[in-house]
Amino acid sequence: MSLLDPTECHRVFDQAQRAARAAGVDDIEIYLGAHSTALTRFANNTIHQNVAECDRMLSVRALIGQRTARATTNLTGGDSIRRVVEEAIALTKVAEPEPLLLPLPFPGEAGEIPAGPSRFHAATAAITPEQRALAVKEAIAIVESASASAAGIFETGEEAEALLNSRGLFRHHAETSARFSITATAGDSSGWAKASAVSVDAVDPAALARGAAEKARLSASPRELAPGRYTVVLEPAAVIDLVGQIFADFSATAIADQRSFLTGRSLDALFGPNIVIADDVYHPLQSGAPFDGEGMVRRALRLVDSGTVRDIPYSRGSARRAGVTATGHGLPLPNETGEMPLNIVIAGGGAKVEDMIAAVDRGILVTRLWYIREVDPFEKIMTGMTRDGTFLIERGRPVHGVRNFRFNQSVVEMLRNVVAMSAAVRASGEEAFDLIAPAMTVEGFHFTEVTRF
Repeated sequence: MSLLDPTECHRVFDQAQRAARAAGVDDIEIYLGAHSTALTRFANNTIHQNVAECDRMLSVRALIGQRTARATTNLTGGDSIRRVVEEAIALTKVAEPEPLLLPLPFPGEAGEIPAGPSRFHAATAAITPEQRALAVKEAIAIVESASASAAGIFETGEEAEALLNSRGLFRHHAETSARFSITATAGDSSGWAKASAVSVDAVDPAALARGAAEKARLSASPRELAPGRYTVVLEPAAVIDLVGQIFADFSATAIADQRSFLTGRSLDALFGPNIVIADDVYHPLQSGAPFDGEGMVRRALRLVDSGTVRDIPYSRGSARRAGVTATGHGLPLPNETGEMPLNIVIAGGGAKVEDMIAAVDRGILVTRLWYIREVDPFEKIMTGMTRDGTFLIERGRPVHGVRNFRFNQSVVEMLRNVVAMSAAVRASGEEAFDLIAPAMTVEGFHFTEVTRF
């Protein structure tokens, strides 16, 4: 059963609407959110923390003429609904007018959500601390048997959200989630693995532990390698942490505001011809609600087709200004960002990762990246470091671990230099992106220095 029952959602909305009308305001929108998460944390081969959290949230947006504002609370009992409505109205009355502010959408404008598989799995919502502990115990035993120390988390939970407005729009979505992350540390080396899914059955802690332990074993006694440009094989987690940095710029508002790297440049063949990127909430490996912050149905977009930027996300407001149709990627109003693609799918190729490695005469295999920061917003030059499994490849095989590198690399240039890709998988990285992406072989990747760690 969802954390937000539709009947309860309508009850809360009815109370909010009565409070708004009593204050002389007809147009309101409410957003209800609820989540329940539980986490088992372990380090030094021992479980040391087990926590659980439940919370819910009510956010009310009022519209008065060309003014709008929002107030939010996590209290929904007693007089809390009336108070948050009154706060939203008071804020709206003193907000600056927005000449291009649109009225709330009707159900017909917002669109009909297509049928699709449920993202709520009862077994995942019901998993117990004992079940998580048994899985962690097995993972720790695997790492410990490899003379390494295990640390990580096993998190499960569920969330639900609903959006209703005074023009009759009602949206509701519920889903579950499971995430397991493990780092195996052995003397001067480490290995890492992480996975997430909407179903706990799709996450295999034992397999992830074996992978992390093997990375730690193979990277023992790392050698220092000179910085420079190398052919690299980036595993999917490294790909999403780096490529995931560019998607906030795929926004009609960001382009119009001249804060996107797509502003003012030719979008023809911006990337390599083998690069295809979609935003598709309906992809079977994706998660998230099929409606945006205003309740509009999300459309699947082809952001990049054969290296050329094609579709740009539009909110209702940016679509009206451009004279086009909204794509269902708007963020909750009011906001300064406009819209953003949230369900990235980077198409893969037909290669296996082991075959990609075998095709490299001399290069670097990278498990993951961390501490990524932007250096140049137009060329999307990022800096960061490798960690937890960085290897020298010679004559088609990893021969030994290497000291971690710092890199300065343009993502735009990188996506021109991809020469091979594996099948796309759901991957989780250091920067908390959960995207669908392949491993990539990239030529000329720029490592600038060896790190101290």
